Amino acid sequence: MTPILLRTAADLHARVRTGRRAVVMTMGALHEGHATLIRTARELAGPDGEVVVTVFVNPLQFGQGEDLDRYPRTLDADLKIAEEAGADTVFAPAVDEVYPGGEPQVRIGAGPMGERLEGASRPGHFDGVLTVVAKLLHLTRPDVALYGQKDAQQLALIRRMVRDLNFGIEIVGVPTVREDDGLALSSRNRYLSAPQRRTALALSAALFAGRDRHAAQEALRARAREVPATHARAEALSALGESRAAADAHAVAQAAPGGAGAVLAAARLVLDEAARLDPPLELDYLALVDPSDFTEIGDREDGFTGEAVLAVAARVGTTRLIDNLPLTFGTFGAAS
Repeated sequence: MTPILLRTAADLHARVRTGRRAVVMTMGALHEGHATLIRTARELAGPDGEVVVTVFVNPLQFGQGEDLDRYPRTLDADLKIAEEAGADTVFAPAVDEVYPGGEPQVRIGAGPMGERLEGASRPGHFDGVLTVVAKLLHLTRPDVALYGQKDAQQLALIRRMVRDLNFGIEIVGVPTVREDDGLALSSRNRYLSAPQRRTALALSAALFAGRDRHAAQEALRARAREVPATHARAEALSALGESRAAADAHAVAQAAPGGAGAVLAAARLVLDEAARLDPPLELDYLALVDPSDFTEIGDREDGFTGEAVLAVAARVGTTRLIDNLPLTFGTFGAAS
């Protein structure tokens, strides 16, 4: 069924609600990543609920010199994708509907968490994001709202805002959707020429290299814990003909348990190679962070266990791209 296109909050509020309302917020230029969010929203809302997709290019989150004017606006195509993914309503308000008095004088501040990584590269960006998200949550009045893991820092800040300010709305994160070659889907990918796109693959390749190094470290630690003493551990593994694994296990056992440095080093090797390509990749940041506050995880003496996010941002030509992968430290050999 073709979704209903609404332009005002009054029209949206006039709709009769019989079940859960799930909202997917977008800036338009929908792709398979957005479609995955909408399909997940459909599942959460159920057959009697309502899925609302917002399409609004928020001027507050674009800094000076960023791509607000050229950001793609493809509402007809967006409606088709929303329909195929199961949306009931597309809410596409004008700027003066969301900001009736012009740019708001009172905004939501993202705080220290919003000044790191993306916030450091784009000052004020997250203040604009949280302000529009808060307004759209009030305008759409959902029971649950869904956001992509690709914008991990944004997702973390929205969760924090909803919790800190008692919005009473469930926030659901949906895993990043990728092309077959690993590139994370983004509305900005359409700006890339063929050579630029090949260079851009280094972002996901770097994350995968870091993930693989992390998995190897975790597996070695689990193996190392199977026998109690370092010397006996090496001898036992060597007896099985695993001399290199034994050496690696011994080295890992002596290293900081968290292994953040090794994960970052593996990812950085890929990015350093991409910096020498034509066209080159210009790295903005590579960081391994705690998703609760986006502080960086170092090789702490007492190690690090728990959830982490390996995040990267870079520019290829004039297009800035971000990507990330969630990692969990301390999973192997843990007591069940």
